[in-house]
Amino acid sequence: MMPVFKMALARPWIWSWLAAAAAFLAVMALTQGRGAGELAYAALSFGAFAAIVGLGQMLVITLGPGNVDLSIPATMTLAATLALKVMGSQSGTALVGLCVAVGVGIAAGLANFALIYLLRLPPIIATLAASLVFQSIAIWSNRGLRIKPPAELAGFATGRSFGVPNVALVGVLLSVVVWIVLERAIFGRWLLAAGQNLRAARLAGIPVELVRATTYVSVAVFAAIAGYLLASFSGGAALNMGQEYLLTSIAVVVIGGTSIAGGMSNVPGVWGASLFMFLVVSMLNSYGFGAGVRMMLTGAIIIGIVIAASTRRTRA
Repeated sequence: MMPVFKMALARPWIWSWLAAAAAFLAVMALTQGRGAGELAYAALSFGAFAAIVGLGQMLVITLGPGNVDLSIPATMTLAATLALKVMGSQSGTALVGLCVAVGVGIAAGLANFALIYLLRLPPIIATLAASLVFQSIAIWSNRGLRIKPPAELAGFATGRSFGVPNVALVGVLLSVVVWIVLERAIFGRWLLAAGQNLRAARLAGIPVELVRATTYVSVAVFAAIAGYLLASFSGGAALNMGQEYLLTSIAVVVIGGTSIAGGMSNVPGVWGASLFMFLVVSMLNSYGFGAGVRMMLTGAIIIGIVIAASTRRTRA
């Protein structure tokens, strides 16, 4: 029994799930066990958005040090804004809106990579600069209007199937696709090899620039899908709708066990960390902490989880 327990603790993703379970139990202790089902449902609903953007950010971070996408919030906003504007609240346009959102994601990803590859800008600078352009386009196209999503799309985003939120099911489906690509497809091997040693991967004949381009397009598409679903879930697109997902997308990747040095991804850990991020805020809200205290305690808890997980992995 002990060897099995030790093997479980050696898994990088286990720490995010243990942290999420601890936060859930803390909230339940305060409420004396009332509302457990509602809390779990809310965690799956809101955690799904963090998981979706986290999956994309995970792929970029896997490329190695210095690779990160800071344009995620702006891409979410732009995709949601243009998709809702094209749909115009008209019935039967959900698929058209999704195609628009994905198209925005592809264009944003290509723009980011063009700045990185053609101008030789560091990814942090390139994606930050691009985010300003994306946000400006969103502001120009929005013009203060708050267009509601079509009724059937809003119903899907806020509904459930088999007792599970639909947005969570979409997130799980995307997670399975990412896991298959990383574990079974040649692109996954290329990505991990490039993240472990970019020069060696290039010398081995791996199309490194194609891998990098595909990865930056992927993260933008995931952000666009998250923005599309979030706007449908919340009843419209707001210009600051993606703001909280900038640091969240990075936090869930790190807490989830993905190596910031590159070359190692962790899909289950992203989900555990996303649930943890929502539950820890719910826990602090339940204890009546103010916004400032909540932010400080959340940061301290995240640092503690990362240190504990890193120390355990080093010993292992």
